[in-house]
Amino acid sequence: MSDFENKYKQAQLYFEDECYLEAEKLFYELITILPNSCADIYNNLGFIKHQAGDFEQSITFFKKALEINPHYTEAALNLTIAYNDTEQYEKAAAVFSKAAKFASEKGRDGKGKIDPFLEGKLANEHFKLGNTYFEAGLLEDAEEQYRKALSMRPNFVDVITRLGITLREKGSYNEAIDTFRMAKEVKRTYTPAMIHLGITYYTNGFFDMALKEWEAVKEIDPKGTEVDVYLSLAKKQIISEEESPE
Repeated sequence: MSDFENKYKQAQLYFEDECYLEAEKLFYELITILPNSCADIYNNLGFIKHQAGDFEQSITFFKKALEINPHYTEAALNLTIAYNDTEQYEKAAAVFSKAAKFASEKGRDGKGKIDPFLEGKLANEHFKLGNTYFEAGLLEDAEEQYRKALSMRPNFVDVITRLGITLREKGSYNEAIDTFRMAKEVKRTYTPAMIHLGITYYTNGFFDMALKEWEAVKEIDPKGTEVDVYLSLAKKQIISEEESPE
């Protein structure tokens, strides 16, 4: 085994054991010996720098990994995250879209299915990108990313719920209600979906239905206080309606 291979093996062991300082030192030695040798060395260095909060340097390493291997999906996903962390959202979207497209076209097994691990990572990145768009007020783009995530992982209940919130914010109330109900079908006791279903009912004047949802949340989590304000509002609104003259 060559000196390069020995160092590479040791560096990988350090990296897997999260001994990042030791791993980083050996990875630097390796790229000095063969600057364009292994894309995963640059990807690992990028990961180490990202963990240390040096996002700009991590971007440089992830880009180098992709320069060596343009089809390195993990490096592309890591670069997407680094761009998001530095608020370079357009670059993040471009890199991620390219990675997702390649994975769907080339990253399939003999049965025509994406590797489950890769598919899960892609679904999570679609979800994160959707959250970024949502926070920026780009609801159409957020909805698109959530739907892409669900096309890969249809039972991700948190993604279903975020899609429902996005639809509600867009004013698509009926579709939002159906989406929250879908989340409840996946996980009957998922309280975030129940809370937001109640909010959607309440904002559309269905106070009794909102109260029912929030009371169910309280039964599941009696010590939780988040829903207490909503319960109070619904009860007051119902009492007000009962007392108002016909």
